[in-house]
Amino acid sequence: MTETTHLQTTPPGSGAKPRSPEFRLAADALRGLRQDLIHDAFAYRLLPRMRVDGPLTRRLPGRLREYAAWTPHAVICAIALLTMAIATVDQGVALMLGLLAVVPVLLTMVRPVGAFWLSMAATPLAIPFGDTWGDWPWLPGSFACHLSVLTIVALRTRPRTAAWMWALTALYGTLVMTLFGSAGRFGINLGPMLVVSALVLLAVTVWHVRRDAEQEVTAQQTVTAHERSRRTLLEERTTIARELHDVVAHHMSVVAIQAEAAPYRVENPPPELEKAFATIRENAVAALTELRRVLGVVRAEDYEAPDAPQPTLADLDALLANVRGAGLGVEKAVTGAVRELPQGVELSAYRIVQEALSNSLRHAPGATARVEIGYVLGGLGLRIVNGPPPNPSLIKPSPGAGHGITGMRERVAMLSGEMTAGGTEDGGYEVTVFLPVSLPDEGEA
Repeated sequence: MTETTHLQTTPPGSGAKPRSPEFRLAADALRGLRQDLIHDAFAYRLLPRMRVDGPLTRRLPGRLREYAAWTPHAVICAIALLTMAIATVDQGVALMLGLLAVVPVLLTMVRPVGAFWLSMAATPLAIPFGDTWGDWPWLPGSFACHLSVLTIVALRTRPRTAAWMWALTALYGTLVMTLFGSAGRFGINLGPMLVVSALVLLAVTVWHVRRDAEQEVTAQQTVTAHERSRRTLLEERTTIARELHDVVAHHMSVVAIQAEAAPYRVENPPPELEKAFATIRENAVAALTELRRVLGVVRAEDYEAPDAPQPTLADLDALLANVRGAGLGVEKAVTGAVRELPQGVELSAYRIVQEALSNSLRHAPGATARVEIGYVLGGLGLRIVNGPPPNPSLIKPSPGAGHGITGMRERVAMLSGEMTAGGTEDGGYEVTVFLPVSLPDEGEA
């Protein structure tokens, strides 16, 4: 394992020895310094306006709320004026000292990292214009300016950047004091700068850590609330599924049992009656199977589809025979070269035909219907049309009607198809559907 690690840290093809952990640590540190303070040091990063949805700002009137959004900018401008006042009081060339103190502070609003470097450069530049007997290596204005810049930049960046700025400040002060600190007439303020800046940057780092922790807690609470709502929804769906099964499945089972026992309660029943009861029982059993399959999806979120194959257009003849047994005369016409289509298209086409014929049975009993299936180059065309009912006065409203057309439209929309549905001139009803199917060459492209 150790040899593998050494091989990974050694450049391929070179005879150099593996780098030590100390070397890698120093290289990572220099890489972090370059990323935080050197790479795109003067990149434009405008200070964003403050959010005004807090407990205090949201109570302000509209105009004051707009002004309150500029509070960070106003605070930085006030700090810049304060540093300029400190730099120009009882000092030498006041104009130059004021500019060297105020410009880096104002620059933190647009180029924060660049403002730090400008503050570092302005510190030695201000010494020739200041009081000869002043503090050193930071004049009073430079001291206030650099401390303000460190604080603002640390607030706008991350804790690692604050640590690098403090380290470079300490390095600068140490080098200056080592090379030029022998003169005793200067008041040395390296210690106060390092102590005060360390305390300020530590407070800013704690603020960063707390803010990140609050954001993480908020995100976790959001995820927990989402999971709780999903669990509640799953429990509600399970309850609904249980109630549906208890109510619907019970009645469908009763229908199937009565349909199976009915021929034995009639002496010498005609064959047509036995066939009708057999059809009723088959439909009831099929409905029970479909009900349990659908309720399985509602009961569990991780429900897996049953192993039983889903119906396709190849099973359409059995559906039409079942519909004919229920009293609807229906015929089928197929045009084009019959081919195997994707499973989703086959299932949706079957369900659309099933629902359209069910609507014909419900709303036009005794009428005739026609199912046309067209296999075209770009997809599958369906047309289900029924004639007017022979006796419209005998039609009773069905309490379960109203969602069949909507369900068909949802299936068609899911496959990016097209559908039209409406009455015909002779009083019947027509459903026309086109389901696109990509060609094999298009799918491979």
